[in-house]
Amino acid sequence: MRRVPLWLVLALIVVHGGCAGTTKTTAPPPAQVSVSVMPSTANVRVGTTQSFTASVTGTANQNVNWSVNGVAGGSAATGTISASGLYAAPASLPNPNTITISAVSAANSSASATSNVTLWNATPAISNVTPASFTAGAYTLTVTGSNFVSGAQVLFGGAAVNTTFVSSAKLTATGSETSAGMFGVSVSNPNPGSSTSSAINVTVTSQSGGNPPPPPPPTSACSGFSLGQGGSLNGFLPFPADNLWNLNIANATVDPNSAAIINFIGPTDPVHPDFGSGEFDGSSIGIPYIVVDSDQAPVAINFTESGDESDPGPMPVPASAPIEGFPNPGNGDRHVLVLDDSTCWLYELFSSFPQSDGSWNAGSAAVWDLTADEQRPLTWTSADAAGLSIFAGLARYDEVASGEIKHALRFTLQNSRAAFTLPASHWAANSTNANAAPMGMRMRLKASFDVSQFSATNQVILRALQQYGMIMADNGSNMFISGAPDDRWDNDDLHNLDQVTAADFEVVTMNPVYTQANLPTGATPVISAFTASSSTVSAGAQVTLQWNATGASYFDVTPQVGAIRGTSVVVTPSQTTTYTLNATNEFGRTTSTVTVTVQ
Repeated sequence: MRRVPLWLVLALIVVHGGCAGTTKTTAPPPAQVSVSVMPSTANVRVGTTQSFTASVTGTANQNVNWSVNGVAGGSAATGTISASGLYAAPASLPNPNTITISAVSAANSSASATSNVTLWNATPAISNVTPASFTAGAYTLTVTGSNFVSGAQVLFGGAAVNTTFVSSAKLTATGSETSAGMFGVSVSNPNPGSSTSSAINVTVTSQSGGNPPPPPPPTSACSGFSLGQGGSLNGFLPFPADNLWNLNIANATVDPNSAAIINFIGPTDPVHPDFGSGEFDGSSIGIPYIVVDSDQAPVAINFTESGDESDPGPMPVPASAPIEGFPNPGNGDRHVLVLDDSTCWLYELFSSFPQSDGSWNAGSAAVWDLTADEQRPLTWTSADAAGLSIFAGLARYDEVASGEIKHALRFTLQNSRAAFTLPASHWAANSTNANAAPMGMRMRLKASFDVSQFSATNQVILRALQQYGMIMADNGSNMFISGAPDDRWDNDDLHNLDQVTAADFEVVTMNPVYTQANLPTGATPVISAFTASSSTVSAGAQVTLQWNATGASYFDVTPQVGAIRGTSVVVTPSQTTTYTLNATNEFGRTTSTVTVTVQ
């Protein structure tokens, strides 16, 4: 056997050692597993849910195990959490009201993260308030709904009243209200997470019933009006300060469906001032009005369309009263608006045509007591489709010149659905879309909208839209705002308002919204007596008509008299006449007759 030389053995050892050194590797340390949870803090109302997500790094295994206050999956007392991270808060507030959500890595139980949760009281919801109507004075209300907690407070007209907690579904409240009108009732739950329900309106009537026919106003109430077409009211505000037209809604809540409604209208649709100076295509621009005094005699109104939902008249409408669209009113709405400075009554006609005998034909007509909170009978129209006063919502130059408009403005939209919200009383639906506006819907220009870029005149209008908003009153062109014609308007300046679009507005919370399914019902007025001081008289003799009625908002007597306050009126019949007393409230009309024979 040949022997291997020693030098070759040594060489092979050296070579093998070098190769071993080049292939040796060191294993990296294991990756560090970490967990994060989002959101890291949260406020959650009891009875609601909150989604949590966990992110795991350092491992391909993304699974985590959830717990609440260290209990896997949670418990009924502190809330439960699913495998996907959906936390369901408990039905009632625990003590303490803070809990910890934990997520632990399934790959490494030492890796975890937490979220700190504060539990809040639920937002209360009210479904009914009884009684829905009561006479002025002390009252006790029963409020039913859900999510009431101990310490919940009933708010009447926005003010807290004495409240007794009965159960999570029932509260009672006591208080006193001396003024007639409509008031919102809502419920506020206390902290943690204090929140307030939407409101339900209740009606406060006068001690004698109704809502109410007030005593005759002082002669000075409307005597400051300037007579004639477009006469200035010289600072007089139609209707009481608490009337819904005059309600400052700058801080009112936004309707939960506001964005969808704005999107349905068309967010880029611009505001259009449907009023101005001069004429367009031979017609004045806007809805005119005229102020008259006691020299204007009442005339008969002959109804051609909605007489059963109209106030019968007579009304002090002069033959020369301007018709919407004058001097060429055409076949449009042909509104006529008349204010009587001697009585503080407002008269509004739709589809108006003067007759040769001094009377007027009208599709419909309504009277409005400028000193009272009158609610049109529910489901009745007026001279406006929504059953509203038209004049109350007009932009008038005399107001703008004073530097402030203190009421909501009237506007139109192309589509509306079969519903209304107060102060409206009537719908004229042309759409079945759930996002179409109900009549009476109020939109408010966002507080964040910068009005400083506009003229002083337009700033007055825009500030009114931020403070009082605008009320949907009729079907028409989108975002058209109504006003009275006046030669002092600057049309070019007014049209700068088209820089404002529907997207710059929000819809104010509407509650309740009335449809055919939930129309409230109640008693019409009760007339217990309607008499004449003499049943048989000579021509030209004076006769006093007297009545006793409860539950009425206003009265009118036909023929000869018209809208009237109080409980009596003197007439002078020239021939045998049957007089009709009409007593009206928000639920309809009651009539009674008496005949005076003239010999």
